[in-house]
Amino acid sequence: MMKKTVLALTLAGLFLSPTVWSATSGITLDGHSLTLEDAWEIAYSNKEVHIAPAAMKKVEEANQLLMTAASKGIPVYGLTVGVGLNKDKSLFDAHGKLTPEAIAASKAFNVNALRAHGAGIGPAMPDELVRMAMVIRLNTLLVGRTGAQPQVATLYQQLLNNHITPVVPSQGSVGEADITLASHIGDVMMGEWKVHVNGHEQDAASALQAAGITKLDPIGKDALSILSTNAISAAYSAQALLAAKQIINVTPEVFGLSLEGLNGNVAPFLPQSLSVRPFPGVQDTAKVMREVLKGSYLWQHQDGRALQDPLSYRTTVFVLNEAHKEWAEAYQMLSIQMNSSDDNPAVIVNADKSLIENSPVAQYYDHDGKVNGAIFPTSNFEPLPLTLAIQNLSVAMGHLAHNSVQRTLHLSDDHFTGLSRFLAGEENNGHAFGAIQKPQVAMLADIRSLVNPVSLDGQPMAGSIEDTYTNNLQASTRLTKIADDMRYIYGLELLHASQAIDLRKHKNPDITLGEQTGKLYSSYREKVKFVDKDRIFSDDIENSAKLLQQYPALPLIREGHNE
Repeated sequence: MMKKTVLALTLAGLFLSPTVWSATSGITLDGHSLTLEDAWEIAYSNKEVHIAPAAMKKVEEANQLLMTAASKGIPVYGLTVGVGLNKDKSLFDAHGKLTPEAIAASKAFNVNALRAHGAGIGPAMPDELVRMAMVIRLNTLLVGRTGAQPQVATLYQQLLNNHITPVVPSQGSVGEADITLASHIGDVMMGEWKVHVNGHEQDAASALQAAGITKLDPIGKDALSILSTNAISAAYSAQALLAAKQIINVTPEVFGLSLEGLNGNVAPFLPQSLSVRPFPGVQDTAKVMREVLKGSYLWQHQDGRALQDPLSYRTTVFVLNEAHKEWAEAYQMLSIQMNSSDDNPAVIVNADKSLIENSPVAQYYDHDGKVNGAIFPTSNFEPLPLTLAIQNLSVAMGHLAHNSVQRTLHLSDDHFTGLSRFLAGEENNGHAFGAIQKPQVAMLADIRSLVNPVSLDGQPMAGSIEDTYTNNLQASTRLTKIADDMRYIYGLELLHASQAIDLRKHKNPDITLGEQTGKLYSSYREKVKFVDKDRIFSDDIENSAKLLQQYPALPLIREGHNE
């Protein structure tokens, strides 16, 4: 089997139960109700993909409209115009049927388009991300706006269900449809290029033949429907949101345990204090923070407790709330991206006929075909709403990381905790935690570079016609890396917080932790023991991060509520 990424294994553990792996269960795609979790389950598991009959009918009708409209001279990019030597000829005879010359020209255009756009670079994408991209593209195709042959939809389904995964390079998209990457999937459909089957690489033709899959003979708008899509970068966005979701959900427990280690003040996230400045959602976020500390000694009076804690403690309720809000916004944009068409041109059956009287757009309509509608040039391949949401979430995550690092630094400072310097044990006269802050600060420096926006980076191409870009794949990859860095940052905060709590318990065995923070503390101590003397900390740091990958935190982002 192909070596799976740590993140892939993590997400599998988070979202897949043992029953999911049964090949007898399945998920039906209909073009409008695909969720993030369903997409990942199909991508990573043996769940079978079904296509809703009503959705397939839309695909069939759009294809019929496309071909009928083209027979009447309605301009269709890639079908009636710009097709080799036939660009100055009608591609249909007087009876509205494709001539042999037209068929050959259209097929040649499609084959060459899929081949010529196969220009990705870098290492291959992980198989699960390629599968997620195919799930997303199949679902958006089922919206019924592409005009592709129904076989194209069937081929996505067959590749997924037979676990034939195209080899797709991981770099080369500028975020205006992932044309140089997604084309490799079309090449495989034609029996060209390479695939992974059961973790082994082989040529696509033999894999299709072994599975009994008929190769695609592309015509009309098939090639554009396969390559002109943002499904590849949307898969990276989905991966990033899943990773960020876990970090956001575990934040209240990590913060709560850190506050208990500090012997901090709960006043900043009381409903009374927050009612003074009622930013949206902040009361709900604060409620979760209070809930994880239910039963904690922090709700009892303690002599010597500071009236006000450092800002990184006091402001976390606002920082976490903004991360939560930005995640919800990014999820909404991704959901729209996964459940609508980003095709150009858009084939719209029964399109609204308003605003067309004496208008140049009237030429796009087929008024009396067997299936009425229109074929519009669009800019629906523009994923900027999703990219900006991903970038905004990245910035919010950066603020969470910053607060965590500052809290950790304060925990090792006896001036703030009243405990030993660098949280040294009673018999430890060495360095204790004096040196291990450096990797945490290094991770924060990495995050500070990753939150910089990339959506404006690019250059006009294709004769200056393609003069804009979003770099959604790069933005999404950065968010995933931010979440990965934050596991280590939070892990180091847990190391400090748990040490501080143990030192407090040595002084006062009667102190109690919150119901949820206590569970996190117990789980953590099973992985990382109290530091009574200096030791090599690298394994502790790694085990801390691994715990946070799958820790079942009390969710701030609740299924079916925020999504």
